[in-house]
Amino acid sequence: MQVSQLVPSLVAGRPAIRRTAARVAAGAAVAGTAVLALSAPAFAHVTVQPEGAAAKGSYAVVDFKVPNERDNASTTKVEVNLPTDHPLASVMAQPVPGWSVQLTKTKLAKPLTVHGDKIDQAVTKVTWTADGKGIEPGYFQKFPLSVGALPDNTDQLVFKALQTYSNKEVVRWIEVPQAGQDEPQNPAPVLQLTAAADEHGAAAAQDASDDKKENTAAAADSGSGSDTTARVLGVAGIVVGAAGVAYGVLAGRRRTA
Repeated sequence: MQVSQLVPSLVAGRPAIRRTAARVAAGAAVAGTAVLALSAPAFAHVTVQPEGAAAKGSYAVVDFKVPNERDNASTTKVEVNLPTDHPLASVMAQPVPGWSVQLTKTKLAKPLTVHGDKIDQAVTKVTWTADGKGIEPGYFQKFPLSVGALPDNTDQLVFKALQTYSNKEVVRWIEVPQAGQDEPQNPAPVLQLTAAADEHGAAAAQDASDDKKENTAAAADSGSGSDTTARVLGVAGIVVGAAGVAYGVLAGRRRTA
């Protein structure tokens, strides 16, 4: 090929090369985005779970689990707001090493009656403050509370929480999840309540009562059968004894004759 023919050919080929390079770059960008999406950490938030059962009308120990979601800061303070629509008469915090705790009480609009006593104040907020570094990146901490008596007229309790980081950032976990809807970005911790313990206890007591009645009836039937057998054997013994005496008398008369 002559030089005059080669140059136009190369010039004509440049747009195709540019289009190919653009496609490769676009593909690399999409692939990079996919890698970033796959490598993003799983979303975690403040939650509350009972140690055992959280039955209506009973007392329970609940744990607030607080993960650190930041790579460049530590969690230094956690505030949990207790529900005021269902106030809890008893709230006690378990000591957590490295943290100080403060319970804030509020006057109730409607006093509670517990064991016959009226209570016009209740704990409405619990604040944990780190004495040292707090919850560092890559870690979580549990904060236990003993609460009660749990209400018997609701299926759940909502605890709105605030999480403060060492860089002064505050994350507000206050959005109430709604049934049938996607979880909000910053959901509030929700404690699910189970059926009242006395309901199960009443059912168990009823079953035990039924079993006792059946056992009593069976024992009575068994006792009646035993009495009847004893009577029959007693009568048979008397008859056999009388027959023996008669036989002895007859034998004596024969020997005398």
